[in-house]
Amino acid sequence: MAVRAGRACPPRIRQVSLEQSLGHLLAAPLVALCDLPPFDTSAMDGWAVAGPGPWGIVGGGSLLAGQGATTPLEDGSAVRIATGARIPPEATAVIRTEHARTDAEHRQLSTDRSTSPGQDIRPRGQECRSGDQLLPASALVTPAVLGMAAAAGYDELSIVVRPRAEVLILGDELLTEGLPHDGLIRDALGPLVGPWLAALGVDVIGTRLIGDDADALYQAVITSEADLVLTTGGTAAGPVDHVHPVLHKAGAELLIDSVAVRPGHPMLLAAWGLRGSGGRPRYLVGLPGNPLAAVSGLLSLVQPLLRGLMGLPLTDPHRAPMREPLPGHPQDTRLIPAVLREGQLVPLRYGGPAMLRGVVAADGLAVVPPGGVRSGEVVELLDLPWALGA
Repeated sequence: MAVRAGRACPPRIRQVSLEQSLGHLLAAPLVALCDLPPFDTSAMDGWAVAGPGPWGIVGGGSLLAGQGATTPLEDGSAVRIATGARIPPEATAVIRTEHARTDAEHRQLSTDRSTSPGQDIRPRGQECRSGDQLLPASALVTPAVLGMAAAAGYDELSIVVRPRAEVLILGDELLTEGLPHDGLIRDALGPLVGPWLAALGVDVIGTRLIGDDADALYQAVITSEADLVLTTGGTAAGPVDHVHPVLHKAGAELLIDSVAVRPGHPMLLAAWGLRGSGGRPRYLVGLPGNPLAAVSGLLSLVQPLLRGLMGLPLTDPHRAPMREPLPGHPQDTRLIPAVLREGQLVPLRYGGPAMLRGVVAADGLAVVPPGGVRSGEVVELLDLPWALGA
């Protein structure tokens, strides 16, 4: 449901310079604008030769990289050449400097090794031909991609504009610094959620501590310039749980209101503008206030929603057998921090809703169906963004 909601309208696309495109997703396939290399070039410092040797040396200088077209090389002739220089017409091979011998008058070149046609020549189009697809749409622009795009003739790239997100931290009991005291505790989700979103390719425009103030939450939600607002806590039905009333007042459409999963069941997904409003939809994900429960929401609602917003397909989940039996909840799915060891999933301790110690060491959250799993039973693993190449 989350990924379908994210696909309600096409991703925004922008044309930017190569430098600005780093870290974004390609909005279109990267197609070579020229042959690579664009002409036959020397792979080594040495001598360009034509025909069988020995060869008479012509010219007093060297063919260098960056020089334009050269005159054809006559059969039986040789000319000094630098790595990357354009091969003269009619040349048949390059003799490496360390394999070449010249006579005392520096008029004749020979080699004590066999010479084959095309030796140490990078032929035109060896890497790609003009029009070849180098990368598909949605590929991540890495430094290597920038280099390849520049070599293939690009000054700009068409990229998918990153979704913008804002994080609203709820709870009067939360501290942003110092040690817990007098019933107050440190906020763990403010430092966690923004960087987590950034790891998923999102521009986080801010993280704010709202507290348990319904009016402040309403104003923050309706005035946010983000595509996605995330709240932490306040999704249940307690006296200071304001998310549901605020969503109702703001006219949001509630798409998901709790999930049969432990931890994390009070998570929710709401949207504005999904039904023919003419504008771009906006979204709110309500994460539970307990840290591991919030991680459950990040993996099962936020990540697929963002993939939909960025035009990415859902990835196939990793699956692996559990090394040991695990009890399950009678009705709900359990998500348990686990690591992969020798092809098997090993559950970790510290998997309570308020704990992060388990997920810090985990490769992901193992999906344990109602009733539990037997030893050796294969289960799904929800990958963490920085684990297993997710």
